[in-house]
Amino acid sequence: MESFSPLVTILSQNKLTRSNYVDWKRNLDIVLTAEEHKYVLTQPCPSFPSLDAPLEEKQRYDHRQKSNEMAKCYILAFISNVLKHQMQDVELASDIMLSLKEMFGEQGRFTRQETMRQIYNTKMTDGTSVGEHCLKMSSNLNTLEVLGADIDRES
Repeated sequence: MESFSPLVTILSQNKLTRSNYVDWKRNLDIVLTAEEHKYVLTQPCPSFPSLDAPLEEKQRYDHRQKSNEMAKCYILAFISNVLKHQMQDVELASDIMLSLKEMFGEQGRFTRQETMRQIYNTKMTDGTSVGEHCLKMSSNLNTLEVLGADIDRES
């Protein structure tokens, strides 16, 4: 469990509250990506394999179930007790995240609009390094990605 401590620290220092959904989600994404469980939030859950299904299909299903359980554990461990109680019986980590997004989505919508405004209005100022400017713009784009905004070439 020692190898998990830096990841757990990221979330334990930023437990979900009403006002920090965007930062909490970003940190959760980091942890789930590092642990290779994030895919359960974005990919549909496969149906239970039939008894005569190939062994590889059964193993993929089992692996997905374990990843879902790990993602649920990370999510539930770092939300408030009230939210934990509401979400503890939800089967899929993706459904928990959808519920949390619905609860805190207004904050995300405002943050997304504000971040887009910053991207469109940010100009490099005299005395600022190109590196600093790029980091600021990358941070804004990352925030939009965390909030589910579609960033394409036209954007």
